[in-house]
Order: sequence, then structure tokens, then C-alpha cells
Amino acid sequence: MNKKSVRTVNFAERIKAKLPALLVLAVVVGGAWVMINEATKTSGPEAKVAVKVPAFSAVGQQGAIAYAANCAACHGANGSGGDGGPPLVHKIYNPGHHADGAFFLALQRGVSQHHWRFGNMPPQPQVSAGDTKAIIAYVRELQTANGIGYQPHRMQ
Repeated sequence: MNKKSVRTVNFAERIKAKLPALLVLAVVVGGAWVMINEATKTSGPEAKVAVKVPAFSAVGQQGAIAYAANCAACHGANGSGGDGGPPLVHKIYNPGHHADGAFFLALQRGVSQHHWRFGNMPPQPQVSAGDTKAIIAYVRELQTANGIGYQPHRMQ
């Protein structure tokens, strides 16, 4: 056997030996891409959800008014999602993943884009602490009415 054919055989054997690992890597990368792509869609029906509207508590009713004035332009009517922001009636925003404090901080400081491709959310200084509490109650009541409850967050 000449040197060229020995190199070809060695190369083929090395590829053959690494093929299972390469296939596993391709499946993992492909699966991760699909999961990330599904979680970050911002256009079409995936970025908007149908929302069942419950009878609200007194605080929830106040939150509905504050939400309509400050949030609905981006996040859609009843937290269903809009062209400028994601749906808040979504499992990503369950209290185990986004606690009430996350909503307070989002309104006070703004939020860097992280789950969706809508861009960064600017701070909303015009929203008072009382209105923030009412908005959170409103969103949580909407979530509950739509089957979204506390789910422990697991780092992936």
C-alpha cells in the first residue's frame, strides 16, 4: 500500500470512528436551535395568544385600567401580545420564572431583550408603585384564568 492510500484509509477510519459523536452533536445543536426559535418567535400567531378574560377582583380591575393606559400598546389587549411586545399571558411569565419583582423591575428599570425578539423594553417611570401592583394582579388573574400558574424554574 502506498502512503497516499494509507492516509486515505486512516482518514476514513478516523471519520468513521467520530461519526456517532458528530451525529449526536448535530441532533443536539438542531434541537437547541428549534427550541430557541420556537421560544423567540415574534411574528405571526405564535407571538399572540387567545386570552380568556375572567371576572377581576377590585385590584385586578384597577390593574386593567392601568394596563390599558401603559402596557396594551405593546403587549396587546389583555396581555395577548402585540407588534411591540410579547404576550404576558404565556407560560414564560409564570410566577416561578418571572416573579412579581421582575415586573416591578421591568417597569422601573426596563428590560434587556431575552426571551423574544422585540428589542429592549424601556423603563416606564410614569407607572406608580400602586399601579404596578394593580397591573401585576391583573396579569396574574389573566394567567390563572388561562391555566398558567406557578411552575418552578429550571435552568437549562
